[in-house]
Amino acid sequence: MKKILAFIICSIGWFAIIVQYYLMIENTLLPFSETTVRFFSFFTILTNIIVAVYFTKQLFTSFSGSSNSNFLTAITVYILIVGIIYQVILRSSWNPTGLQRFVDELLHGVIPFLTLVYWYLYGKKSGLKYGNMIKWAIYPLIYLFYILIRGGFSGFYPYPFVNVSEIGIAQTLVNSFYVLIFFIIVSGLLISIGRFIGIKR
Repeated sequence: MKKILAFIICSIGWFAIIVQYYLMIENTLLPFSETTVRFFSFFTILTNIIVAVYFTKQLFTSFSGSSNSNFLTAITVYILIVGIIYQVILRSSWNPTGLQRFVDELLHGVIPFLTLVYWYLYGKKSGLKYGNMIKWAIYPLIYLFYILIRGGFSGFYPYPFVNVSEIGIAQTLVNSFYVLIFFIIVSGLLISIGRFIGIKR
């Protein structure tokens, strides 16, 4: 079952990522190079790629024992943040239809849920420490610096709550701080649950 679930997650992940890229190429007047850069500037896309790569790798590794606690928990945190922020903040900002809506649901709903299920069922919990959150924060912080720096040159910001051109740098930093707090809450919650489950098991 573990291998089947990993296969399902990586298959859905690669399908959604590839189709999303195709839709973005098909529905823009921007040059191919700029469209590609913008595609890989979304935290949603980058995180779903990390998830897809992780579960693809799981298909070619031994399935004895539990999956690595720190890395699996980290990507579970990342993909949950993708899903929750979309559902709470971004869903109301646009109304996709057809294939785009289907892909959106996969990227922001189905994959986060299945990743959480996999983490709960098969992730090793005993090695989790609250200090891990510092290392886990490196990826989202690097991402934030990247989109702010590139946005300053290109004028493109992938999400409205970090759009310096419209809301200003001060509000962008405030919003980013709120996201950081949310990241800490989600990370701490998964670590606490994981440690509790680890003790019970």
